[in-house]
Amino acid sequence: MKLASYWLDTSEPFRSADAGPVEGRCDVAVIGGGLTGSSAALALAKKGARVVLLEAETIGNAASGRNGGMCNNGFAQDYGMMSAKLGKEAANRLYRAFDAGVDTVERLVREENIDCSFARVGKIKLAAKPEHYDKLARSQQLLAADVDPDTEMVSRAQLRGEVGSDRYHGGLLFRKSAGMHVGRFVRGLAEAAARRGVTVHEHTPMTGLSPAPRGGHLVDTPKGRLHASQVLLASGISHTGPLGWIRRRVVPVGAFLIVTEPLPTSTLDRLLPRRRMATDTKNLVNYFRTTPDNRLLFGGRARFAVSNPHSDEKSGEILRAAMHDVFPDLPAPRIDYCWGGMVDMTQDRLPRAGERNGIYYSMGYSGHGTQMATLMGTIMAEVMDGRTELNPWKDFAWPAIPGHFGPPWFLPLVGAYYRLKDKFS
Repeated sequence: MKLASYWLDTSEPFRSADAGPVEGRCDVAVIGGGLTGSSAALALAKKGARVVLLEAETIGNAASGRNGGMCNNGFAQDYGMMSAKLGKEAANRLYRAFDAGVDTVERLVREENIDCSFARVGKIKLAAKPEHYDKLARSQQLLAADVDPDTEMVSRAQLRGEVGSDRYHGGLLFRKSAGMHVGRFVRGLAEAAARRGVTVHEHTPMTGLSPAPRGGHLVDTPKGRLHASQVLLASGISHTGPLGWIRRRVVPVGAFLIVTEPLPTSTLDRLLPRRRMATDTKNLVNYFRTTPDNRLLFGGRARFAVSNPHSDEKSGEILRAAMHDVFPDLPAPRIDYCWGGMVDMTQDRLPRAGERNGIYYSMGYSGHGTQMATLMGTIMAEVMDGRTELNPWKDFAWPAIPGHFGPPWFLPLVGAYYRLKDKFS
């Protein structure tokens, strides 16, 4: 079993990095080489900007290459709750932004000829308890009437046509959702940006950021200093660099995944006959899908803990047991990959993007970053060009989380709370 991301291990490494010094001037410095940074760099280069992208590790190494490869539309939260909280007009506008995210991924895959097995197979949200099905049904009625007619309820009697498990009580189908090989996608975006003249530095963390005496910003790295007219922070929950203001507003939450050995097509036809992206309604969520080479991926918040080799392996055993609970008839397959990643979670589980003290930022995707990060990278290229009205998150305040100053000391308490909610609610 490899303690490594399946997506990164089965995609070609980024090959266009610049090993030279960081120096001179540019129009935009993009900090972070994940989906937000790579899509923003590509969009900015298409507009004629001189762009330098700085990545502390390697392209896609953090959350962008460590997720489930699901490109899903719809909120993480219940649509009815969001509509009541934000108002129907605002909720629908944000819901359509997630739709636009999936469309943006599909467009970039086509335009840049990225071989990442993108497919609109749909997502099914599975009711872990009978009362969860009733809540999903109420939400689907509102969705179909107000914003997304491409949704449908699947009863428990119909569920075997979607998922080969008796663990669930029906589900809500979102037809616009898609799956892909996210490692090939993020690295393909960065290669496309490099082809258009973006200078990409891997293993180059930002260590300092300050105003330049005559305008713009000075960006310090171990390889030198860059003078940038504009800066975009696309760094998520990075612990590198002067990002204290952001660290007080996002909580790094571990997400863990396992991937089996390749399975017979007949087995996958029984487990996921329509090859949907699947997720359940628990607070300690589980999700699963097939991979392009016929493996079963199974993930979730197995533990509220940070990701490291010991934590990943321990979480992998929890996920193996959960996979057996969902698919008890599946003969114990070999687990080839086990890994973890850190999700940049905001307090209300909605992204944040905008500008502060002349520095632009987009992050806080809260587990739904595959499509939203790609969309926001392209949108931030327009925002930095003066079109601030395009930012769907421009009116959202972003207060600090009380008692949070960086290290997530409270995660075990949160995990215990959610385990109790899953048990009793």
